Amino acid sequence: MNNKPLAVYPGTFDPLTNGHLDIIKRVSKVFTLIIAVSSDSGKSTLFTMDERVDLVKNSLFDCKNDDLSCVQVMPFEGLLVNFMRLQKSNIIIRGLRAVSDFEYEFQMACINSKLDNDLQTFFVPTATDLHFISSRFIKSVAVLGGDISNFVPPVVQRALVEKYQKIDV
Repeated sequence: MNNKPLAVYPGTFDPLTNGHLDIIKRVSKVFTLIIAVSSDSGKSTLFTMDERVDLVKNSLFDCKNDDLSCVQVMPFEGLLVNFMRLQKSNIIIRGLRAVSDFEYEFQMACINSKLDNDLQTFFVPTATDLHFISSRFIKSVAVLGGDISNFVPPVVQRALVEKYQKIDV
């Protein structure tokens, strides 16, 4: 039986990167984890909600050497605090790539705690060899036909190549 506390790692994951996977693998050693794929981020996404959920699930499935049995993937819309209440979790996981991420993430954590003072945000830095990876840069490289194999799981790489072949760039 799993006695780990339940945490939620929210994001758009458009697309999931190796930096995200690094955080998922490390955090899942401490927490039972819900990857909460957001539909309401204010960002324009390349992939649909269903595609992003499937890409995350398939990427996790491909991590056969890691025990990710305590990780599940769920879509959500609306306020994160409402999703947290529905899941009966008060732990939010946020990844940090660089110091520049911290200010935005800290402000978001403060807003969330004002909306629900039981929420706690845990900031997890990405591994140093992955801290420069961002979904935005991955898409920029992919659209120009660059090699992204070191930055994303294979299933995500294939999906990006396929998506950009369909789009007239």
